[in-house]
Amino acid sequence: MATDELVKTTTGIAHHGAERLPSVDVDSFNIEIKDEDGFLGDRASKGAFRKILDRWRKPGRKSGEDPFGKEPSESISKKVLDEMLVGDDVEASAVVHSAIEEFAQELAYVTRRFLKTKAWAKTERIVVGGGFRDSRLGEIAIARTDIILKAEDFKIDLVPIRAHPDEAGLIGALHLAPSWIFEAHDAILAVDIGGTNIRCGVVETRWKKAKDLSKAGVWKSELWRHADDEPTREGAVKRLIKMLKGLITDAEKEGFKIAPFIGIACPGVINADGSIEKGAQNLPGNWESSKFNLPASLLEGIPQIGEHDTAILMHNDGVVQGLSEVPFMQDVDRWGVLTIGTGLGNARFTNRRKEGNGKDRDSTENGKDNNKKKAKADKE
Repeated sequence: MATDELVKTTTGIAHHGAERLPSVDVDSFNIEIKDEDGFLGDRASKGAFRKILDRWRKPGRKSGEDPFGKEPSESISKKVLDEMLVGDDVEASAVVHSAIEEFAQELAYVTRRFLKTKAWAKTERIVVGGGFRDSRLGEIAIARTDIILKAEDFKIDLVPIRAHPDEAGLIGALHLAPSWIFEAHDAILAVDIGGTNIRCGVVETRWKKAKDLSKAGVWKSELWRHADDEPTREGAVKRLIKMLKGLITDAEKEGFKIAPFIGIACPGVINADGSIEKGAQNLPGNWESSKFNLPASLLEGIPQIGEHDTAILMHNDGVVQGLSEVPFMQDVDRWGVLTIGTGLGNARFTNRRKEGNGKDRDSTENGKDNNKKKAKADKE
């Protein structure tokens, strides 16, 4: 099947990885910036924080007074670290605070580098998501980074993502869909694919309560930790289809009018035909193969939802998580998202608003060919 035909078949709307979405232009995503030590994202990832924590534990280890005992740093839960922050063990609290401070300095360095790229020029606000944000230590690190940047006269706000990171990647899928879908339906299916988990959900639009989708929420979701099962690529797709069919059945029993649309968040550089160019190395099997196309595979398993042909749109997971913030970013023109997890996801957006003549205003100042600003073309 030719690329154009495949795109039309799987989306019926727009192309996968689109730079122009209903509410925003995606100026860039998945930028891979390097410095003398390697990829910049590795300095502000979940693993980077654990390495920093480990360094601050070393003095205590040498004296035999490590407050965390023999527990490996990567095994200490975020809940335990949060408790240490406010607990009676002053030594443990000091170790965690020291790690937070050093991580915040690293995140500030990484953020500066992004802001210096052409694609991130004039960014006014950055939302921070990902699993690291879902903790008190993560929130403190984000707030500390914001203070560091402001002290250096950066005109930027750094804020935690509003929705729980597990739900933001599902809620954001609503902003991949055209608004006409919401007029006759009250929910969509969303998929958030990660290197460890695959999460599927039924997302309520609550469009009648808020046309900007600010009241949207996840009605029900299912999580599969595929990393534990180590399935084949085909096995993973089969399991995903089963999960989605189960959610459709449950939602219809509950009386939801499910839209014939599936929004997918997936790691990597997403090509227009739904293939993945790079960045999917942590997924089960080879998802970057020219012979594999996830949207097309799902369409074979779920050709219809209700009485209508299924449309599927896939985008980068950082982009989709960031899209959950669209209703709350209307007071700025240009904003970005950083997702702190196994790696550092990133995307930059420009809002479009309706002018008096009813036409969209494209406030992107770097030209209309935003696609050239994507990760594969933005090697800075």
